Amino acid sequence: MSDDAKTGETANTMKMLFGVAGIYGAFMYYGVLQEGVTKWQYDYDVPKDLLAQCTSEAGKVDTVCTGQTLGRAWFLNTLEALANVIIGSIGLMVTGGANMKAISFQKFFLTGGAQVCAKSFTSMAMIYGVSFPVATLAKSAKMVPVMIGSILLVPGTKYTARKYIQVAMIIGGTVMVNMAKGSKKGASSEALGLAFLGIALVCDGMVGGLQGGMKASYQKLSGGSKIKPYELMTFTNLFMLMIAFAVAMVLGEFLSGMEFVLAHPELLVKVSTWALCSAIGQSFIFFTISTFDPLVTTTVTTTRKIFSVLLSIFLHGHAINEIGWAGIGCASLGIIGEMTEKKDHGAKDAKSKK
Repeated sequence: MSDDAKTGETANTMKMLFGVAGIYGAFMYYGVLQEGVTKWQYDYDVPKDLLAQCTSEAGKVDTVCTGQTLGRAWFLNTLEALANVIIGSIGLMVTGGANMKAISFQKFFLTGGAQVCAKSFTSMAMIYGVSFPVATLAKSAKMVPVMIGSILLVPGTKYTARKYIQVAMIIGGTVMVNMAKGSKKGASSEALGLAFLGIALVCDGMVGGLQGGMKASYQKLSGGSKIKPYELMTFTNLFMLMIAFAVAMVLGEFLSGMEFVLAHPELLVKVSTWALCSAIGQSFIFFTISTFDPLVTTTVTTTRKIFSVLLSIFLHGHAINEIGWAGIGCASLGIIGEMTEKKDHGAKDAKSKK
């Protein structure tokens, strides 16, 4: 191997390590902070009249109503999208700006809408008691709504036995983790959280198709050019920002959310850092996609989810018994199977193009 080749290989290795470290570092810390943000609680003596007003007939106290927790998923996702727009815009300016003639605002609106709904309903699921490990594992099964939709709407659609087994392992493992916790007070609230998680999964399943249509539209309008990573990041998050802000204002979450975080500096730091981690993590993802094959990025982000689940269990003290650990193992095998399947398909596609 020549010196130039060795230098190039070393440079690629350093770039890979840089991208992997950025994705792992930003998104694993993002996961830790997300659970802290959604579960954060301010302890104070709630006035009796307010306590009575915020207590249901079943005796469940709504801590958002009492002003003890932040809640307000749409407010949180407004801040997250804003951070992503700022970082994405900086990246866009550094890489030469956007091709505005090729941007389909309608397509970006639909894609951004699906993504912000997926994020907001996931946040709502966690606010209503779903743990981060369960939410993360369940979100890995977003192929379920895609598969169901394709089977129902596209005649002749078929999937391999391997695909069904992988999805079943992810779903089964997630159910095992959730059921292993046992029944507890507030289970009805958590059932609502699981319903929100189901809605988030459906929205997640829509993203791929909508994003594919948006990319095709861009390529058509640009005369064959592919959309640049920071164009995708900036304009998707811009519409996520607008939609989240509009919903937060209608629901009365934005102003009350701002008032709440400003009144609690500790929470303000957590929320700000959480949003910044999201933006930095996405930026590293786009850096890795643009530098290497997208399958490399898929491998990194997929394995990161598994480590995020384990980190959450140890840092937040989630009680996991033998059944729960078996569920984590089962779901992780399903996730890794999905990852290796994509890698195999990518290798076949690359071979067929030669």
